[in-house]
Amino acid sequence: MSRWKRFYLVVACCVLLTACIQDAGQVGVLVQTKPASAAVVRIGRMGSPDSLNPGVAQLYTAYTIFDLVYDAMFNLELDGAYSLVLAESYTVADDGKQWTFKLRPTFKFHDGQPLTAEDVAFSYNFYKTNVDFPLLNAYTKFFDTIEAPDPHTVVIKLTQAIPNLESQLINLYILPAHIWSAHTTGKEPVEFQNSTLIGSGPFKLVAYQQNEFVHLAANKEHPLTPPTVDEVIFQTFGHEDALVQALQTGQVDMITELPHPTVPTLRNAPNVKLVTGAPFFPEVADIVINQIKAQDCPQAAGGQCTGHLALLDRNVRLALAHATDKQQLIDVLLLGLGKPGLTLIPAGLGAWYNNTLQDYQFDLVLANQLLDDAGYQDRDGDGVREMPDGARPLIFRLQWPTDVITAPRMAELLSQNWRQIGVKVEPQAVDPDALIALCCPGFDFDIILWGWFADPDPNFLLNIMSSAAIAMASNESGYANPRYDDLYAQQGVELDPEKRKVLVWQMQEIVHHDVVYIIPYYPQKAQAYRTDRFSGWLDDQPRLALEDLSSLVRITPVQ
Repeated sequence: MSRWKRFYLVVACCVLLTACIQDAGQVGVLVQTKPASAAVVRIGRMGSPDSLNPGVAQLYTAYTIFDLVYDAMFNLELDGAYSLVLAESYTVADDGKQWTFKLRPTFKFHDGQPLTAEDVAFSYNFYKTNVDFPLLNAYTKFFDTIEAPDPHTVVIKLTQAIPNLESQLINLYILPAHIWSAHTTGKEPVEFQNSTLIGSGPFKLVAYQQNEFVHLAANKEHPLTPPTVDEVIFQTFGHEDALVQALQTGQVDMITELPHPTVPTLRNAPNVKLVTGAPFFPEVADIVINQIKAQDCPQAAGGQCTGHLALLDRNVRLALAHATDKQQLIDVLLLGLGKPGLTLIPAGLGAWYNNTLQDYQFDLVLANQLLDDAGYQDRDGDGVREMPDGARPLIFRLQWPTDVITAPRMAELLSQNWRQIGVKVEPQAVDPDALIALCCPGFDFDIILWGWFADPDPNFLLNIMSSAAIAMASNESGYANPRYDDLYAQQGVELDPEKRKVLVWQMQEIVHHDVVYIIPYYPQKAQAYRTDRFSGWLDDQPRLALEDLSSLVRITPVQ
């Protein structure tokens, strides 16, 4: 449900932190000043949280930290099952509209205050009330009331019975009401920095420098999953080669991602184990096409809506799709570790994925013919087509966030193929925060290369293409289709899995036909860790996520 991770160059040194990050050419060096007996896990990654405020954070790098610092009602396990965390039991009314949770009495926040039903009710109401939250507010759509009749009981009443409440609660982190209640009015909910990041989870914040590191200490008093290690430090790297080198030289113990071309090298590296597998949250690489219409531009929310008018034409989008060689992208960028994509709903979501759709085959001749027939001609002979009225050439801004390591090469390959159909692009890497502003709700772009991590339930990714999500800053393409909106509303309350599947498949047919996105691939996950530092990494599960709580509370130092 979150955007792909991002990265920044490690350039500063923080004297307040017990570990200092120093610049050493391209490699960030983490120097430990902790006692030798402390078990400190260093994790290298190419991203940094965009915010420590769960209400406004959108990037996966933030959610990996939230999952460690906060608790939620349910946890998603590596086998796809849901497990209770904060509650010891729950009951559901016969009509499915009331859920009653009995909380465990032993949870405490990191500042020592007890976690009670009041905190749970406060948190859910907080997410529900703040419609400006771009992601988490959507999970509360069917929440009517949330009450705490006593310190250990939470009652959620829904406006309608829904088929997926468990999946809606895994990312609704429980906030300490005694801290957040002072930040509920005006712009406070979105402007509160939450710099102390007080939660109740297995890890607690020690220090944080955006774009550099996140330093966590173990919460040894956690009632369910107290970590064995003492600390975890996520270190941000500015280049994928530096990230891989840091693992090989022992500066970090694990890396959360790696450029696929380095896979052969790491397979043979001493004291390093490379693992590949299905992502914990299925990943979707997407080519986002700005299709916002003038009447839908969310100007009140800051919409600029400067997209190239040619992209409103399905013929142009379809031509771009036929001029995208997905297998080439998979072979070059992923070394074959991926599958061609179809829609935002990835194959990793199993039955929700419409596998009957026929992809648009790579065919430059057909792509050129589509543009010819639609009146896009190269009138001045410079190799670039113009609009049918001749007013504007087909030159599109092609942008991507600086933390997507495959994007620069993808942009190069797309540019080469699209140029063969008379389309020129202006490539540009953009800071992820800035790109979010350009994208959503700015619509100040033409085409963006990015991606999503999917929820276990399809509802969130389906919502991204609904017209109501345009003003909410989660619809990134500006696509609006009343028939799609109607089906989205129906699937959200359909309790019969087979009937809901039919609706979800119909929605995918609509957006695939309309070429709302070009989905180059669904990538496999590739991670690596040092075998001489810590043991117990869960690398043999149905899904791979070594940065997940499941591994970080289990690993132990190698003796």
